[in-house]
Amino acid sequence: MPELKASQLVTGVAKTKTKQFTVGATAVGVAFAALVAVATGPWDSSGQRKAEAHRAASREAGGGADHGRTQAGAPSAAPSAPAVLAAPGASAPGPTKRALADVLDPLLGDASLGSRRTAAVVDAATGKRLYGKSAGDALTPASTTKLATAVAALSAAGPDHRIATRTVLEKGSGDSGELILVGGGDPTLTARPDKDNPYGAASLRTLADKTAKSLRADGIGEVTLSYDTSLYAGPSLHPIGVNDNLAQVTALMADEARTDDSNKGPTPRAADPAASAAQKFADLLKDRGIKTKGDPGPSKASGQAQDVAKVESPPLSALVERMLTNSDNDIAEALARQTAIAADESHDFDGAGKAIKKELGKLGLPLGDAHFADGSGLDRTDKASADLLTSLLAKAADPAGPKLRSLLTGLPVAGFTGTLANRYEGDADASGTGLVRAKTGTLTGVNTLAGTVVDADGRLLVFAFMTEGAPGPQTAQAGLDRLASSVANCGCR
Repeated sequence: MPELKASQLVTGVAKTKTKQFTVGATAVGVAFAALVAVATGPWDSSGQRKAEAHRAASREAGGGADHGRTQAGAPSAAPSAPAVLAAPGASAPGPTKRALADVLDPLLGDASLGSRRTAAVVDAATGKRLYGKSAGDALTPASTTKLATAVAALSAAGPDHRIATRTVLEKGSGDSGELILVGGGDPTLTARPDKDNPYGAASLRTLADKTAKSLRADGIGEVTLSYDTSLYAGPSLHPIGVNDNLAQVTALMADEARTDDSNKGPTPRAADPAASAAQKFADLLKDRGIKTKGDPGPSKASGQAQDVAKVESPPLSALVERMLTNSDNDIAEALARQTAIAADESHDFDGAGKAIKKELGKLGLPLGDAHFADGSGLDRTDKASADLLTSLLAKAADPAGPKLRSLLTGLPVAGFTGTLANRYEGDADASGTGLVRAKTGTLTGVNTLAGTVVDADGRLLVFAFMTEGAPGPQTAQAGLDRLASSVANCGCR
């Protein structure tokens, strides 16, 4: 029986996502994961990176990359399986520039993509561009800005960095003292019960447990509760104003200041995220036998404050995965501030943008006319080129850059997870289902898609397609999905 190409594994099942397709797509995914694992070494005799094996075992219940769950009725994650395809890489034949252009040029010329279109496809193994159309032109990247934010944060602060939320005690004369809740910039801090904390986020309840225990040990049963958000500077309101897509950017918030039970997507936010989180903390302390005087108010911890307790966020690598999968704007702005802190820039929107650009410059990435006004991509003055987006992805796939790995593992999977869960359902683009992994970007009149594919011959490619002025978002997204699917299913030689 002749050996099947990766694209042939999905023949006849693109529309229905059947069990057979899931096995095929899983095989390609295993191959892709194997490439990254081998690239980041050291690895065991089976080709699996040892550190990743240990990490996977410790997270068996929740899976690896933080892709979360899709809507009711969507396919469940495929079970673990041994690799059935060789890892993609330099041994697989790559597409030729001419053949790739023959496939992509007509699709990129579709009027549904708008008045401005740029594109780049790069061989991940060699870093060479295989296809480009105005690839150096800087356009509005929308949420693909998060790729830049992720790389900058992972590079500057490191994938193992965790964000701490603390309590400290300022002891005064004649009373029990002032307890201060000190924000470190963790937007995933949660006040919800453990059963509603699927991401392993730092818990305000755990912090209350630790704080109450410590206070009781010192014979303290009543405190004045304050909160400290001084880590961040400048305005907390994003330039787009009050918006359901993100909370005010502050060093202290709980559950992204959401006013409902959601954990992703747009929803109304608390008017004062820090005050809301502090009030929740006061209620939790009361439940644990510690009284607080009046309502919590703003304050700033001194250098003489006594440490009481702390909790820490998941590692930065996990925050990056969650940010990319769900296009989480709150995490994006927090990671931009963490980059500013690590890069010794001002802890505000301006400093975060400067820090991102500075860090990417250190990595030798093609910045050109790139500009970062925020970390999320909601600001229309953000600018990036297709060359920069593909370079970010190629850098993450580089064996010399294992600390950027979560940029790849966090990408949504076409037709299955995150912001791509409900795409790739049309006849023209369904062949990319399960094969395309990409970050989306959407603003009015702006549509972008940047990610990775393993093509029909097993070659790992990275791509970026950017458009402006499209007549409608649905047709533009479909056009971008067709482009990515065509790269995935093309040997192009």
